[in-house]
Amino acid sequence: MIGTITNTVCIIAGSIIGSLLHRGIKDKYKTVLYDGLGLASLAIGLNATITNFPKSQYPVLFIVSLAVGGLFGTHFDIDGRFKRAVNKYSQKDDKNLGEGLSLAILLYCIGPLSMLGPIISALKGDNTFLFTNSTLDLVSSTVFASTYGFGMILAAPVLFCWQGMFYLIAMISSQAISEALMAELLIIGGLLITGSGLSLLHLKDCKTLNLLPALLVPIIWFLIKLVLKF
Repeated sequence: MIGTITNTVCIIAGSIIGSLLHRGIKDKYKTVLYDGLGLASLAIGLNATITNFPKSQYPVLFIVSLAVGGLFGTHFDIDGRFKRAVNKYSQKDDKNLGEGLSLAILLYCIGPLSMLGPIISALKGDNTFLFTNSTLDLVSSTVFASTYGFGMILAAPVLFCWQGMFYLIAMISSQAISEALMAELLIIGGLLITGSGLSLLHLKDCKTLNLLPALLVPIIWFLIKLVLKF
């Protein structure tokens, strides 16, 4: 777990550094950071989706996943509940913390390095992917915290649990997480990150957290396939 621990510490460190800069940044510079994060999110999200789409064994699964997951998430208002809960306890000048935290969690957790890294670490003892991801997250967490404030440190425990889950599953069964399932998750995750980028640029509020349950649909589908084999 050394790679995941390093990744988590880097996010904490970046959040602390960024929060120290937060108060001294003028609004016009914060606007530039918002726009930069939005454009970066679009690029990262679209790259993840386009790169993995040819690997998909079920080209319509991501559509079904977004539809089913979106209906479920909207019914329970996951996006609204999350943002209201976060903003309730954030400071007045950190009123957009919920928006930033949801975007940061998606960027930190949904990506090839963050998802494949703990699996490779568990199976081969190679932490190269996670150390690389740690460096990227150190920089991005500094930018996030300088824009949204110290509350962005809350993304660190989420990342630890997320990567820890992949690590433990890989340790228990190396066959549990197939390349096909990873491809489907990255396609959907990429679209969620893209949606967050559109929201950050004020082009369209996609309420991406309402779409988060879409990530469960491929997992359920592959579990059903696995059960039917037996």
